Amino acid sequence: MSGNTTFLTNPDDPSDPVKKFTYDHSYWSHDGFKEQPNGYCTQDPTQPNGAKFCDQERVYRDLGRGVLRNAWDGYNSALFAYGQTGSGKSWSVIGYGANRGIVPKFCEEMFRGIEDKRRSGDNTTEFEVRISMLEIYNEIVRDLLNSGGDRKRGLKVREHPKKGFYAEGLKLSMVTSYKEIERKLNEGTTNRSIASTNMNATSSRAHTIVGIHLTQKARKGNGQETAKSSIVHLVDLAGSERASNTGATGDRLKEGAAINQSLSCLGNCIHALAERAMGRNSRVPFRDSVLTRLLMNALGGNSRTIMIAAISPADINYEETLSTLRYADRAKQIKTVAIVNEDPTEKLIRELRQENERLKRMLEKGAIDVPIQPGMSEEEIAKLRKKWEEEMYAAMAENDRDLQQIKQSYDDKLKLARQQKGFDWDITKIEKEKKVRPHFTNLNFDPMLSGKIVHLLKSGENIVGKTDQADIQLLGPSIQERHALVNYLEHGGVTLEKCQSECRILLNGEPLTARALLSHCDRILFGTTQLYLFVHPDQMKKTGKKYPDVTYEMAQEEIAAKAGIAVDEDDQSLDTALLNKDLIEVLPGVEEANAISEELDKKVKFEIMLLSPQWLGKTSGKTEVYVKMRNLETGVEFNWPKDKFLNRMYVMKEMYQNYEAGEEWDVDEDRDPFIEDLDIEVQIGNVQVFLQPLAYMVELKEQLEIVDYKGAEVGIMNILPVFEKPALKRYQIEVIPCTPQGKEYTEHDDMFVDNPNELIGKDLHFMVKLLGCRGLPSRFNDITCKYKVYLDTEDNVTEIISDTSNPDFNHKKIFSFKRVTQSLVEYLKEGYIMIQVWGKQTTRKSAVTRAQGKNTKEMFQADLLNNANTLMKGFRMNGRVVDPNKQSIIVELLLMKKQQHRQQQRLENIRRMIELAETHKKKRLPVSLVKDLYSTTSADVAEELLQKVPTVTNEADAESSICAVL
Repeated sequence: MSGNTTFLTNPDDPSDPVKKFTYDHSYWSHDGFKEQPNGYCTQDPTQPNGAKFCDQERVYRDLGRGVLRNAWDGYNSALFAYGQTGSGKSWSVIGYGANRGIVPKFCEEMFRGIEDKRRSGDNTTEFEVRISMLEIYNEIVRDLLNSGGDRKRGLKVREHPKKGFYAEGLKLSMVTSYKEIERKLNEGTTNRSIASTNMNATSSRAHTIVGIHLTQKARKGNGQETAKSSIVHLVDLAGSERASNTGATGDRLKEGAAINQSLSCLGNCIHALAERAMGRNSRVPFRDSVLTRLLMNALGGNSRTIMIAAISPADINYEETLSTLRYADRAKQIKTVAIVNEDPTEKLIRELRQENERLKRMLEKGAIDVPIQPGMSEEEIAKLRKKWEEEMYAAMAENDRDLQQIKQSYDDKLKLARQQKGFDWDITKIEKEKKVRPHFTNLNFDPMLSGKIVHLLKSGENIVGKTDQADIQLLGPSIQERHALVNYLEHGGVTLEKCQSECRILLNGEPLTARALLSHCDRILFGTTQLYLFVHPDQMKKTGKKYPDVTYEMAQEEIAAKAGIAVDEDDQSLDTALLNKDLIEVLPGVEEANAISEELDKKVKFEIMLLSPQWLGKTSGKTEVYVKMRNLETGVEFNWPKDKFLNRMYVMKEMYQNYEAGEEWDVDEDRDPFIEDLDIEVQIGNVQVFLQPLAYMVELKEQLEIVDYKGAEVGIMNILPVFEKPALKRYQIEVIPCTPQGKEYTEHDDMFVDNPNELIGKDLHFMVKLLGCRGLPSRFNDITCKYKVYLDTEDNVTEIISDTSNPDFNHKKIFSFKRVTQSLVEYLKEGYIMIQVWGKQTTRKSAVTRAQGKNTKEMFQADLLNNANTLMKGFRMNGRVVDPNKQSIIVELLLMKKQQHRQQQRLENIRRMIELAETHKKKRLPVSLVKDLYSTTSADVAEELLQKVPTVTNEADAESSICAVL
């Protein structure tokens, strides 16, 4: 980058000309910086690119301050950041830590400007600031601010005759200081949909739009009141991504596809608008996505708009960077026409009333001009007409809200906002009260967001619940209308009790069963998602104790430990730390998912699973956190990876929000997060086949159990078919040394080796036979086995067998290795083949019969009782306990037996040699003859050597190397 020009070189083709793009600004932020003690990044003159580095302050000074100036002047303004995932969009728009982005800097300077104007003696102007924050996730619009901090309400995008598209039901929060707006933004940021991809550890999975409405009301000399308003949209788009680079799969891949699709629609709109600016007649496809509908005004209407194009300097991202730069080059050609939004309030009121009257007359007369396409059926036309009627009614309701907003005075609005909050929410007052009054403060997985929500306790009774009359209003799964009673007693003590027996409250990780006296630093979980810390300033001072800083992770570890999930704090290895992190992330999600399932009566239960790398078919790695999804009605079970479960949680929460809001909440089966496709294969169990016998060229034919992830037997691979006699017994798993053509070696071939290293440099061939399984659970069908040998990258797969729980595969495969290496020998000595048994599930009639007439809550209780009974009788009621080392012991016994047989054979050969020597009066024998006899493993060769004993002459006495027969 040089000045305003960005240069791009093709790393794969040096002959490709350097591409140049010129913009209003080109900022370099890749390197050339140093981090100050407070974490702020600034120029480092000692680095080559130090002079080029652009910090957050300069970006705001060049871009954000212009947006604010437009807002003061009454223009609508917009700023949006576009670019590949991980390129720095959120860094520029929101910022991190001390490196605050455009949004917080904009808000802080706006309120500083309001205070400056008030201090200057301008008492004729009244300032109103309202804020909204919404995100678009998979084409679903969510409100991130006005839902109690954790509740994301689904919103509908409507079209207004004059305003264009807007989010119906989006409430604007009135704010009076930067502290308030900062808290609101923090609450919204914690609800953003982010996830990890290969390209970015905190990749934004949704488009986030921060809306700031600034209204300046002034009264002119003639007494007429005018309102100058500005709507500012600050947009952090989700990152465009290429699946091959991000490593996205499953639900994450679907998210990426939805993100790319909406960004593609945005690109089409920008291209069409650029074409229009050049005089060409192009249709702008704003309606093709939710994102472009909501940004229609910012892109091509009454707005002054800035686009930030963020690019990655990595050579592997050349194509994406070139695409982004071209995208931005087209965007700068777009011309918008912005006007000052200033009108007398009387005129605005009159126009809104007239607009409503016009819409009302059209509805009464049925004079709705719907865009009917050729070939549409009567049913389709009726459906379209109904949709347009809904849009008209919504537009009238929106006009009424605007009318009420204009007519209300600033004091009335402020008073209403404070009443809705439940107490005087002045930030300064709250900060003072926190120092003397007991209160609850939130714990959040992001440390920067912990302590942002404060609920001060009033003297006497404080009701906690989701009812509007609650003193502390909490929303979320398992929260009842009246959930808890907190009593602030006269002597200063605070008690906590449940309002009803079914209200879920955990106190320091344990279920609350009776009234409890709270202590400073107690951790309280209301329902499944509302985690708070109890703070009692007086108690803290009186005790004089030094209390630890309680974090979200500490509280969740405590809950996990009390639930029986051990979080190992002694093992400081990286794998254990990552496992603990995953557990802390998934545990509250499982609790919440179960609560949502119960409230929506989905008859599905979720459980945490810890799966070893061996179970997952890996030879190495770390234990991974999975979630078992179990349908209590049909009996089917699926094991979901952590990421898949967390992605499903987004949709579960969305369904719950709509349910709570009294809206249509259920979805089609293909989108229902509580339903899994029965055609998806599931892992039934594993068989671990140790290969140590093969290292000694010994065949393996053994009894092996199929076990599930807990080690419980779910079938076997050794039972005789009922039609076979014991003498004809065939084993279900065999690993047998053989010739390249597959002929099995026998005892007569005598291929046994004393030391596996003898195989090095030789050819090795062996056959794996998987003949069948027996006794698999009856709910499985279409059964197959998969396994890998040594360095296989693809599974070896048996035939799929249907309509039986005792499948016969008759699978055989020869594995050949030219010139055995030391690595292969080590694999045979220490390694194993993990055979995975897979199948598809069918609905169990017995489960459906037991579930008939029961709701999810009753099923949960029955399942809990059943688990309790099982624990009392032992984990294995109908079978024996499986020793995890059993297979290894079997192999060792097999080898010991083989080695004992070989030693006995050698002793027998030496005994016969001695007998022959004594019979023929041979007192000395050549060492070479004795050595050959001892070393041979062939009976025929041994016999030939023994026949030489009688023929040994007395010349043996003259040999230097002889054995004397005493």
